[in-house]
Amino acid sequence: MGEKVFKILGTAAAVGAGVLAKKISEGGWKAVMASDPPANPEDPDTEMYEAIAWALFSGAVISLVRMLVSRQWTQYYAKSTGRRPSNPNDVS
Repeated sequence: MGEKVFKILGTAAAVGAGVLAKKISEGGWKAVMASDPPANPEDPDTEMYEAIAWALFSGAVISLVRMLVSRQWTQYYAKSTGRRPSNPNDVS
């Protein structure tokens, strides 16, 4: 598998991770807060504490899921090719 294929599949994995992270963060918010997350945190009608909490929570979940997917993909690449990618930080 070449570097270009790694980058393309890594990008696809990152997009998938984003979709998964959104579902996880929305589900987690609903479980903890017993309500839907703010549809638009920038809306002045949204309470400030709720907008900040949503930004912190969703940002943390998205970053965590993307990092985990990126690490797994880099490990898979190294295992399948016998070497690490030239720039493992450039997955997506």
